[in-house]
Amino acid sequence: MSNLDRRPAARELGGLDGTSAGPALDLLPGKEVLLGESTRVRRLLPTLGRRMIGAWAFVDHYGPDDIATSAGMQVAPHPHTGLQTVSWLLEGEVHHLDSVGSDVRFGPGQLALMTAGHGISHAEQSPANHPRFLHGAQLWVALPDAHRETAPAFEHHATLPGWTSDGVTATVLIGSFGGATSPGTAYSPLVGVDLDLAAGADVEVPLEPEFEYGLLAASGTASAEGAPLDRGAMLYLGTGRRSVRLRAADASRLLLLGGEPFEEHLVMWWNFVGRSGAEIADYAEQWNGESERFGTVAGYDGARLEAPPLPPIPLKPRGRER
Repeated sequence: MSNLDRRPAARELGGLDGTSAGPALDLLPGKEVLLGESTRVRRLLPTLGRRMIGAWAFVDHYGPDDIATSAGMQVAPHPHTGLQTVSWLLEGEVHHLDSVGSDVRFGPGQLALMTAGHGISHAEQSPANHPRFLHGAQLWVALPDAHRETAPAFEHHATLPGWTSDGVTATVLIGSFGGATSPGTAYSPLVGVDLDLAAGADVEVPLEPEFEYGLLAASGTASAEGAPLDRGAMLYLGTGRRSVRLRAADASRLLLLGGEPFEEHLVMWWNFVGRSGAEIADYAEQWNGESERFGTVAGYDGARLEAPPLPPIPLKPRGRER
């Protein structure tokens, strides 16, 4: 999925200066933005005060939207570098096309994992005959320097591991959690887990103390360590926790994102992750010049997106907080 802002701000990410030295309960404010022609999303990362959680550098939550009488998600071909996209649906269906030849439809409970690496382009659309509701999350993972030039690839995992206990069902998108390990390829220590809480659930789930974590509330009414988690909110948990206590007043879905704090400094602008402003400018020029770096999305009927003008100020890599 793309950042379709035509005036995107440059995000300077990474480094350890903004990592919590211990447990935290910080509510991260989201921002509503328009994605494509009709889909509105809540952008929760990067946001005011926090740019990353582990290697997680971008979090959009959308829906549930009634798209029975609309085209639904319509995101034209666009490029990525230096990251992975993790697409997760709670309702609906998405048709993914990319420049490495992938042509895949995926739905709830299925992992769509795209590694941009050196460079890739892709498009995402709701199929012409699609379910009534669309609800999900789009996540980006920054690739460490040793892997950011890796060859582009796409993985579709129709089934994922997990477990059920004490009113919570955990599905592991990426990484390992509670003894279950995702088949998705990861390039740094991180984890992403869907937590489906039954009404009235009161449970402690395990965490890695060296990881930092965030919780996205996708639906329902829940709390973490007594802090409320309203739908569409995200709570930063900091580091140093071996578990977190979750309670649900009604049936709730939470997305747990975590990982070792990301030490490297990055620049993120539009749909590119790089290490300097000069790199980002080069990526934009190559994309608009139709460089072979990003390939071609076969099977898409329509024009591709153009990279917007670069901001007038130099893009410099900095730390994890604004």
